[in-house]
Amino acid sequence: QVQLVESGGGLAQAGGSLRLACVVSGRTFTSYAAAWFRQALGKEREFVAVVRWTGATDYADSVKGRFTISRDNAKNTVYLQMNSLKPEDTAVYYCAVARSIYYSAGAARNDYNYWGQGTQVTVSS
Repeated sequence: QVQLVESGGGLAQAGGSLRLACVVSGRTFTSYAAAWFRQALGKEREFVAVVRWTGATDYADSVKGRFTISRDNAKNTVYLQMNSLKPEDTAVYYCAVARSIYYSAGAARNDYNYWGQGTQVTVSS
């Protein structure tokens, strides 16, 4: 049973920083892409960033230059460092793991089979 558990959410002021972590259990995710999505109240879940098994990364335009995704395969953990936070970054953040080994996952939700329960990030102005 694959489980993803996010942590690190909370309240931050605009311009501040937060670091999210997602621990993956039940699978060695070395050869899988992992991503972060977010969902603001009343909106669709949207792609934030992905780190592929090769280490290659992609970001949504809205977070490029501010957020950094990384992975520590030894710890089965994926991180999202969020800097220069804005009120519009307020959302529940979800981590996800790709549907199959070596799959070149991207921004599409159906690229991912496994999801965490989410962690709330609130940015005050």
